[in-house]
Amino acid sequence: MKLPAGLPLHVLREYAVLADGERAALVGPRGEIAWLCAPQWHDDPVFGSLIGGPGTYAVTPLEERFVWGGYYEEGTLVWRGRWTAADRVMECRQALAFPGDQDRVVLLHHLEAQQGDARFAAVLSLGAGFGTEPMVDVHRSGDVWTGRAGRHVMRWTGAADAHWVSSDNRLELVVELDDGQSHDLVLEIGRDHLPEHPPDPDPTWSATLSSWADAVPSIEQTIAPTDARQSFAVLRGLTSARGGMVAAATMSLPEHGGRSRNYDYRYAWIRDQCYAGQAVAACGPHPLLGSAVTFVSGALLEHGNDLRPAYTVDGGLVPDERQLDLPGYPGGKDVVGNWVNQQFQLDTLGESLLLFAAAERHGMLDLDGWRAVETCIDVMRTRWKKPDAGIWELADRRWAHSRLVCAAGLRGIAAVAPTAQAAEWAGFADTVVADVTSDCLHPSGRWQQSPQDERVDASLLLAAVRGAVPAEDPRSIATLAAVRDELADEGYLYRFRHDERPLAEAEGVFLLCGFHMALATHQQGHRAEALRWFERGRAACTTPGLFTEEFDVRQRQLRGNLPQAFVHAAMLEASARLADGPGTHLYT
Repeated sequence: MKLPAGLPLHVLREYAVLADGERAALVGPRGEIAWLCAPQWHDDPVFGSLIGGPGTYAVTPLEERFVWGGYYEEGTLVWRGRWTAADRVMECRQALAFPGDQDRVVLLHHLEAQQGDARFAAVLSLGAGFGTEPMVDVHRSGDVWTGRAGRHVMRWTGAADAHWVSSDNRLELVVELDDGQSHDLVLEIGRDHLPEHPPDPDPTWSATLSSWADAVPSIEQTIAPTDARQSFAVLRGLTSARGGMVAAATMSLPEHGGRSRNYDYRYAWIRDQCYAGQAVAACGPHPLLGSAVTFVSGALLEHGNDLRPAYTVDGGLVPDERQLDLPGYPGGKDVVGNWVNQQFQLDTLGESLLLFAAAERHGMLDLDGWRAVETCIDVMRTRWKKPDAGIWELADRRWAHSRLVCAAGLRGIAAVAPTAQAAEWAGFADTVVADVTSDCLHPSGRWQQSPQDERVDASLLLAAVRGAVPAEDPRSIATLAAVRDELADEGYLYRFRHDERPLAEAEGVFLLCGFHMALATHQQGHRAEALRWFERGRAACTTPGLFTEEFDVRQRQLRGNLPQAFVHAAMLEASARLADGPGTHLYT
């Protein structure tokens, strides 16, 4: 039997994601782990074939011809890969032990011969430091293999029959099962050390499933309960025990086919965290809302006027951007780190207040949360008139969206504040809206991007959706009409028009914006139209049901990093909001 020497890359639609809160693994249709950073989100990958790096872990059918399928166990990120070959059916249940240990990866594989005999090949080779540190010191004791790659140590249990291929620097294993038989593999990866004993597969699986059941509620009161619950599971899987939620699990996946615009999103953006918290709040007082409040309030209290747009999930600074000498995912280049450290994004202050208001409505804002509210407003008073990078991280300007979201946040927190400051905060919101009206009201009556730029922007839909101005305000109605007329394409929405080129030549549609359009049209009472926007967005996902940031309308391909948290948050919120009757109520 010849074991696979290497497995090809696939379009993003074909990847599933395993996550445990502290890191994630991308699983390809042949059962290969194409991406895994260890031990934490922002650490270097040990399996990096997705972007052209070394390191391999594949558990795949040892067949010449088969077709692939699979599904998530509902409300979890436990993936069941399924392969059909002739008259045989094989499955591999895969998960990261949940909740994750920040210092140790535990990757579970449960192989099953579902119908007829099954033959699997397993190949393992760590490639630490983006491949600069290969696997060494490989030894076997009983059915347990151990090894090292740089500071990483690994232990592979259930692989007694594996053998070491020194020429390829990897372990190889063949697992043959009779009809109905099963077999477990457990891979552990830690930094410097591992616990004395490996985990027992059965209780580890039981604990993982029990923890997912506790973490992800049923979420029945939505228009898409199963998908909404799966998006909730994705948000939980991307959220560390310390409260920080990464924007995406990956880095360097290109946002436009054949172009090199790509970024490292393995960090916690304040805005994205607020979007997720508000989406969860639309479904109920769930602990994931508390995680968002804890992280955002902690960042505000610690950094105040020096608040950065993003941090590592443990609150550290995001490393500066640098390019790697790797091939990259086709169409892109490998970039690690992010230039976000050099930016200020004003709208994060408004989104933070909206998050805190949502938490207070559920009785989940404590004294530290209210201290963070006051800090946030103090920073806002200092910085609201100054240029910022804005939601799309462009050149510093006095963006209309940034200021209007601040106004929305002030109104939202004023509505729930038990103090005499509520009237003052509402008055501050009036001042901000008047300022935006003075320099960002287009002659047609709609909002425009900035004083220097008359273009319409899909982000301006949030002015009404979040309550900076009423939905029935002429400015809201005119903005909605302009966004629909100028930025829509086949039921999807672009952010803004870059130049005179057709929209699709500049970038893909932004799935986040499409779900915001669903909220905006629903708020106006256009329920049928809102459902159309929602369903178009909901369909633009991977086969396992995951969202990236962008969607290429022409090629029907997903673009950008995977899974993109704020898209899952927007889908979850829209699913909950659209279950209510239409009207001009606020989505806060």
